[in-house]
Amino acid sequence: MQMTLRWYGSKYDTVTLKQIRQIPGVTGVVTTLYDTQPGEVWERERIRALKEEVEAAGLTVAGIESVNIHDAIKTGAAERDRYIDAYIETLKNLGMEGLRLVCYNFMPVFDWTRTELARVREDGSTVLAYTQEAVDALDPEKMFDSIAGDMNGTVMPGWEPERMARVKELFGLYKDVDEERLFSNLVYFLERIMPVCDKFGIKMAIHPDDPAWSVFGLPRIINSKKNILRLMEAVDDPHNGVTFCSGSYGTDLNNDLPDMIRSLKGRVHFAHVRNLRFNTPTDFEEAAHLSSDGSFDMYEIMKALYEIGFDGPIRPDHGRMIWDEVAMPGYGLYDRALGAAYLNGLWEAIEKADKERE
Repeated sequence: MQMTLRWYGSKYDTVTLKQIRQIPGVTGVVTTLYDTQPGEVWERERIRALKEEVEAAGLTVAGIESVNIHDAIKTGAAERDRYIDAYIETLKNLGMEGLRLVCYNFMPVFDWTRTELARVREDGSTVLAYTQEAVDALDPEKMFDSIAGDMNGTVMPGWEPERMARVKELFGLYKDVDEERLFSNLVYFLERIMPVCDKFGIKMAIHPDDPAWSVFGLPRIINSKKNILRLMEAVDDPHNGVTFCSGSYGTDLNNDLPDMIRSLKGRVHFAHVRNLRFNTPTDFEEAAHLSSDGSFDMYEIMKALYEIGFDGPIRPDHGRMIWDEVAMPGYGLYDRALGAAYLNGLWEAIEKADKERE
């Protein structure tokens, strides 16, 4: 596996490539052209410039997270083929620049949902958190307003102000889209793009829904072992795979995370490994990566990845805000650096134990 960190680009990220380069064991970043809009073709020159900037800092671009999908594709609108054609052009340009991994999601309206961006924990750190009761009490059009004050002056992925200004319109687009229709539209999209993925060796890694249940009545389809295996079977191509995000699948305590990983052998192209602490089944908060700080056995998650021969990029996911850092919530330097070191330590221990048994 390759340990990486998510990086939003020098214009948007509070963490620098120089700082990332100094985290022991981190050799690459997963990044994006953050100022592009869904449906816009990524030009080769901009992709090359991004890659050169990262490589000049002594790192590699291990993958793209994300090339966002236009709502016309998700809803199956009449103009979806035009946007899929644009997506294919972007994939071609990424492939010609040697990039072979794309993380994406197929969530309607909200890419992810939290009701708090700075819940204060007993140690004084702050974390992202979610309570279903808070969601139930909210008008979805006011969702952005409820958390905007805690973004620390950053623009958070999936919660861009221009997108959130269109929330009412977006809900209208999805009013007739149920889970089966959304799944069918996803399969249609993947079948259209697989030829270019096969040609350039691009692995498409779908990110699970976060949280793993319906929010504001919106459909959710990538949230369980049954559903993700259904997608793998529906588009049975090795380039159709998953981003295994323990924190997203793990929002549903019925999901057995190590078992899910083992069931997806050969199709886990990217891994987000993080921990959650549950107060109730529908009230959870981000935790430190350490197993004992949350509800997940991080050793067993990493062991399952090792056992399936996972060799792709992995990254620590949402970190706490610690040591008075001011950054994009969940994406500061310090706690993610601790997470990367911890996950690297687990991997080393698992690897050495396996070799001793040989």
